[in-house]
Amino acid sequence: MTTAVTRFTRTDPRLGTLTLRPVDPLTDCELLHGWVTHPKSAFYLLQDATLLDVEREFMSIAASPHHDAFLGLHDGTPAFLAERYDPAHVELAGLYAHQQGDAGMHFLCAPAETPVHGFTLAVLTTVMEMLFSDPAVHRVVVEPDVRNTAVHALNEAVGFRVDSTLTKPEKEALLSFCTREQFRTATGDTPS
Repeated sequence: MTTAVTRFTRTDPRLGTLTLRPVDPLTDCELLHGWVTHPKSAFYLLQDATLLDVEREFMSIAASPHHDAFLGLHDGTPAFLAERYDPAHVELAGLYAHQQGDAGMHFLCAPAETPVHGFTLAVLTTVMEMLFSDPAVHRVVVEPDVRNTAVHALNEAVGFRVDSTLTKPEKEALLSFCTREQFRTATGDTPS
C-alpha cells in the first residue's frame, strides 16, 4: 500500500472543516453499522450486516496491508466513511489492467435527515485530495454499481472517466478512472 494516512483535513469555504482519520474498529463500528445498514446506503452492500459483521469487516480492513478505512468528520462530528484500497490486491484484483500508482476508493455519506446541498461533492473532493496527497498515487479507480446514477454524476464532477462495465460477483460495476490531472482540471485545483 502507499503512504499511511493518520489524519487529513480540508476546509471547504461553504461547508466547514472536513477531516479524515483511520477507523477504530473497537469504537467506531456501532456508528458505522447504523450508516451501512441504512436504506439510503444500499449500494454499500452491507444492508443485512449485523453489528458483529461490521466489526469483522473493519477489523479485517484494519489488519490488511492493502486496505484502509477512514471516518470522516464534518466540523468534528462523524459524517462520512471512506475506504482506500490497492486494486491489484482488493476488489479489482485480476479484473482490469492495473497500473503502478492506482488507488481504489469507496465513500459513503452518513444518512442525514436534512441533507446539505453540496455536501456529498465536498466529501468526495476531500477524499480525492487525501488520496492525491500521496505522491505515489497517480490514478484513482472506482467501481460503483451501474445503477448508482447519483454517484456516477459526482464521479464525473471530480474528473472520473468511465472505462468499461465489469461483472463482479456482487454487482455490475462501472469501472472508472481519474488521474491527478483530470481531478485538478475538474475541480480547478492548482498543483502545490
